[in-house]
Amino acid sequence: MSYRRIRRYRHLFKLGRFMRAHLGWLFCVLSWLGMVFRRVQDRKKIVKKLDWYIIRKFIGTYIYSILLIISISIVFDVNENLAKFAQYHAPLKAIVFDYYANFVPYFANLFSPLFVFIAVIFFTSKLAGNSEIIAMLASGISFKRLLRPYMLSCVLISALSFYLSAFVIPHGNVIRQNFETMYKNKKKNTAADNVMLHVDKGVVAYIQHYDNEHKHGYGFSLDKFHNKNLVSHTTAMDIQYDTISDNKYHWTLIGWKTRRLQGLREQITQGAKKDTVLMMEPTDLVYSKGQQETFTLPQLEEYISKQQVRGSANVVQYQVEYHKRIAASFASFILTIIGVSLSSKKRKGGMGLYLGIGLALSFLYIMLQTVSSTFAIQANFPPMLAAWVPNIIFAVVAWFCYRHAPS
Repeated sequence: MSYRRIRRYRHLFKLGRFMRAHLGWLFCVLSWLGMVFRRVQDRKKIVKKLDWYIIRKFIGTYIYSILLIISISIVFDVNENLAKFAQYHAPLKAIVFDYYANFVPYFANLFSPLFVFIAVIFFTSKLAGNSEIIAMLASGISFKRLLRPYMLSCVLISALSFYLSAFVIPHGNVIRQNFETMYKNKKKNTAADNVMLHVDKGVVAYIQHYDNEHKHGYGFSLDKFHNKNLVSHTTAMDIQYDTISDNKYHWTLIGWKTRRLQGLREQITQGAKKDTVLMMEPTDLVYSKGQQETFTLPQLEEYISKQQVRGSANVVQYQVEYHKRIAASFASFILTIIGVSLSSKKRKGGMGLYLGIGLALSFLYIMLQTVSSTFAIQANFPPMLAAWVPNIIFAVVAWFCYRHAPS
């Protein structure tokens, strides 16, 4: 290129240098997206016929095992609760659409790692029994390469499981628990006594009794402190939560009185009714069993941060639930590696022994999840560590099984 032409287009070179200097991250993102698009465009480079064959087997067996086990669970649940449904006159529409329509996804997602493991053991042992695994390895495919379609299937299953547990199933749990309260056990905590909350910096609220069904309480007081000195004391005979307001935290004080302290002086104001904003909600006052399962992941995070600021002790089970939803997404990968490693070798006498070992490991994983969660709640065990301990332990088991897998 001649010097004259370079001078003609020098402003374009300056613009290019400016964009690279200040928008470097944008160039990186666009180049990465272009690379991914080119790779996805040529699908044969990523997913080959063998991969599609194993993925179809994996997903098909996974869905089949879910349908089979959940169908059996529904039969047992109907047999157990039929008398209660008849006793409380539960309508058939509510039983089907409010209870079992939310019962199925909840328990299917809860035991999804177990279903993944059963599916892997079942169809991989069948492939090994038909000498298909031997043929794959003999053709030059490594065991690591053989795991690729399994891992791709786990990505799909784990992403779907995480989305359901984080955003979809909590809404269904609200409907299912309301049904259980009305037509099954008739037991739900709807009231609280002597509740004290740190609702804001230097602001403490107290309610003598609160009824969650009517969103109404009595014996209310609100104390405001500045530099550890009491500057305002508000009392009210009754307090009512505004359920029709567009925004949260709206309360109505009935028969209220406020005492403002200014040194040795005291100013008293009172009235019959007053609308106010208090940074507390009915869910902060009354705790019911399984309430953490009705919160989506963003709601859980918001609730945990809010309760930690208040110094509340009733937050551990919410932290365990938050971390468990994230950790459970990785369980499918760990159990899949264990299942493939145990069932990919053709053995004389069948797969009975190794199938039993695999099922014992999967049930041990579920039991360890429950035990670690109980330790976190009852024995002040760190919630994050309690949720990840089963994954850490079984990741070591998976590595050991992988090292001893056929190659």
